[in-house]
Amino acid sequence: MRLLFASSEIFPLAKTGGLADVAGSLPIALHASKLDVRLLMPAYPGVAEKSAARPVGNLGDPFGLGSTVILEGHLPGTDLPLWLIDNPNLYDRDGGPYLNGDGHNWPDNDMRFGLLSWVAARLGQTNSPLGWVPDILHLQDWQTGLASAYLNAWGGQRPGLVFTIHNMAYQGVFPADLVPRLGLPWSFYTPDGFEFWNQLSYLKAGLIYSDKLTTVSPTYAREIQTADYGFGMEGVLTARSRDLSGILNGADYAIWDPAKDSYLTRRYGPADVRAGKAANKAALQKDLGLPESPDAPLLVAITRLSDQKGMDLLLSAMPAVIAQGAQLALVGTGERALEDAFVALARSRPDHVAVRIGYSEDLAHRLQAAADFVLMPSRFEPCGLTQIYALRYGTLPIVHRTGGLADTIVDATYDTMLVGRATGLVFDQPTVSAFQWCIERAIGLYRHPEQMARIQATGMRQDFGWQRAADHYINLYRAIRPGTA
Repeated sequence: MRLLFASSEIFPLAKTGGLADVAGSLPIALHASKLDVRLLMPAYPGVAEKSAARPVGNLGDPFGLGSTVILEGHLPGTDLPLWLIDNPNLYDRDGGPYLNGDGHNWPDNDMRFGLLSWVAARLGQTNSPLGWVPDILHLQDWQTGLASAYLNAWGGQRPGLVFTIHNMAYQGVFPADLVPRLGLPWSFYTPDGFEFWNQLSYLKAGLIYSDKLTTVSPTYAREIQTADYGFGMEGVLTARSRDLSGILNGADYAIWDPAKDSYLTRRYGPADVRAGKAANKAALQKDLGLPESPDAPLLVAITRLSDQKGMDLLLSAMPAVIAQGAQLALVGTGERALEDAFVALARSRPDHVAVRIGYSEDLAHRLQAAADFVLMPSRFEPCGLTQIYALRYGTLPIVHRTGGLADTIVDATYDTMLVGRATGLVFDQPTVSAFQWCIERAIGLYRHPEQMARIQATGMRQDFGWQRAADHYINLYRAIRPGTA
């Protein structure tokens, strides 16, 4: 089976969040299951060099924004073929995949990801200029959603189309006058097509015109069919519920495993978790300027700084956390007001709080190894990978019961601890009081090392490897592969 996997970011070439981790790991598991997988993404600065890519085809100038060349290389560290969309006018610029250096959306994101979608569709046609035709085109999030619309508009034989929703809050909504500029038919601009409140929605295009829809956890698949989580698209998703699956994301244990993690001060496994975490905690406290106190519970957050992630709840809970002697180490970037608030908190309480604005893969690994608890008070969370990684590192997640957090973490209650199922601490309502009480429960647990150790051991035994998810996707692909019925 030939699979073209299209994404706006792929680890380790470009990463802003969990989408990149999925796009950098799931295809490897699919390839291990004997699928012929090709990856597709934009040629952001430096990506061609990192993947040793060379030109293999020219797609002309579909939008009048300069010649579009396809480069072929490999995903670093693998033999997976990688196709890059080289259009310097759209992709060769300093900044991130979506935001400029000032933290604002690129003003031409409509065309940048319109082109990504167009190329994905063009390479999915039977007369693909690269001479390799996929059986399945797997699209990731709104940045690729128009590909399904293009293939349906163009007609003729096409691959089976799978569209994965990573976060319903991001919908790629742009002015309607883009429809002809993107080469799409006005007949698709209807409430039954990709029109959404008098605008063009790339996400809705993927939802309407793909054969199968997936999202990244079973609970989130149910949640997005409700008004609370559907962001205006719950009706579309309910209508397509038979075609919607929730497939839980996995973890790449080749990267996220404390026994072989090259970022750590000391590597460790289940047999020496206490000593290993103590060594990493001491090193991290020293490097971040926190008091080197082994008795202080270390809470960490590795996150986008936004209300969705519940970071305002964390700010409000911090006085009580500090009063109990805990420390907080945070790495993340996001809303400027939250960045400023956390920086100010760290300056006012350097004895308890350390903050690093930005994202560092190195620091993310070191935080997981050093921490006693990782904080994820998200108001909604499609899947979450941080809590899955934390389990392997013997770090207890403190999470709101939503989406993938509900699917992966078992609350440490009397009953679950008695039978050895507890893996973290869970609260039910996204309020400051509920979150604060959950943190206080965690700190109380920290004062009982034997109970803490049993929960750590249970968490470290959990297996969220990608092969399980890959098997689910392969079954889905088979159901819609052209020529099957």
